[in-house]
Amino acid sequence: MQSQQVIADRPPAVKEIHVLWMTTGLGCDGDSVSVTAASLPSVEDVVMGAIPGLPKVHLHNPVLAYEVGDDFMKWWYLAAEGRLEPFVLVLEGSVPNEKIKSEGYWAALGTDSKTGQPITTNEWIDRLAPKATAIVCAGTCATYGGIHAMEGNPTGAMGLADYLGWNWRSKAGLPIVNVPGCPVQPDNMMETLLYLLYEVAGLAPVIPLDDQLRPMWLFGKTVHEGCDRAGYYEQGDFAYEYGSPKCLVKIGCWGQGVNCNVAKRGWMDGVGGCPNVGGICIGCTMPGFPDKFMPFMDAPPGSAVSSFASGIYGGLIRALRGITNHTVSKEPRWRHTHPELTTGYDPKYYGNGNGNGNGKPKIHA
Repeated sequence: MQSQQVIADRPPAVKEIHVLWMTTGLGCDGDSVSVTAASLPSVEDVVMGAIPGLPKVHLHNPVLAYEVGDDFMKWWYLAAEGRLEPFVLVLEGSVPNEKIKSEGYWAALGTDSKTGQPITTNEWIDRLAPKATAIVCAGTCATYGGIHAMEGNPTGAMGLADYLGWNWRSKAGLPIVNVPGCPVQPDNMMETLLYLLYEVAGLAPVIPLDDQLRPMWLFGKTVHEGCDRAGYYEQGDFAYEYGSPKCLVKIGCWGQGVNCNVAKRGWMDGVGGCPNVGGICIGCTMPGFPDKFMPFMDAPPGSAVSSFASGIYGGLIRALRGITNHTVSKEPRWRHTHPELTTGYDPKYYGNGNGNGNGKPKIHA
C-alpha cells in the first residue's frame, strides 16, 4: 500500500524540457562557445536525445540557435506568460544595475511590442525567474559578476545571486546553481545542466551545493589538490620562469586557495587546463575574482612564507627521495648468467634441474 501511495504521489512524467539560455548579461558569449567543446555530455547528446531516460530537451541559445527574430523570441514570451512548462533558465554574463542611470540601458534582449523599447536583461530576469523550475549561472560573470563587477566599473554589475538574493528559491524550491569559470569549463557546465535536467524530470535528487552555490563534486577541492605540479611544491622545488614543469606559486599561481577542478579534469577530453599547460591559476572561479587576485602574475600573499617553509623541509625530502630513487634504480645482484644460483633459494632436493645431483633429500647438518 505504501509503495502504491508513493507512485500515486509522483508528479506526471515530464516529456519535454526547455532551456532558455540568456547571453545578454554583460559578457562575451565565451561560455556558450566553451560548451560546444563539451563531451561529458556534449550539447548534441543532450538535444538529440542520446542521454538515457532524459526527456526531450529544447535549447534556446542566441549564439547556437538557427532560429532568428520572432521565431527565436517567441519562446521567451511564452515562458514569461507562464505557457512554457517546465523550463530551466541559464544566465550567461553579469547582471547590470539598471537603476543607477538616468537614461538608456546596459543590456537588453528583444523589443517590447507595447512600448517599442528594448527589454532589458533585468526585466527578463524579473519576468522569468519566478516561472523557472531551475536557474543555472554559466561562468563567473553570471555567478559573481566577474570582470564587469570589478572595482571602478560604471554598470554596478553583479552576479545573479546578488540580484535575486542568495537565499532565492525557484517555484520548485531549488536554489540558484553557480558554475563559475572564465569561461566555464565545458564539461562542468554540461554535466551540471544534465544533472538539473534529470532533477526537473524527477529522476535525480537535489543537487549538492557549497556555500557559494557551486556543485560540491566539481568545486570541493582546490586546483593544487588536483595539480600535476603539486609534488614539486611539497619538495620545495619551484619554477622561476615560464616554461618550467615545476610548481608555479612563485610566479603568481593561486591554485592552492582556489576551488576548481580544471587541473584534474583538463579542458577538452581531459587535455589542457591552466597549470597543466604552464599557465598560472588566477582564481577565475572565485567570488572575489578579479579584484582579490590582482595584480596577476605576482606571487599570492602568504606564498613567500609557505614556500620558504616548503623549501626547508622540501629540500630534505627531495634528498631522501633521491637516495631511494638511486637505490631502487638498480637490479638485484642475483640476476646474472653465472652457473651458480645466488638468489638465496634453498632447494629441498639435491640438484638444480639441470641433471646435477641425485635427487635425494638434502641432509642438513
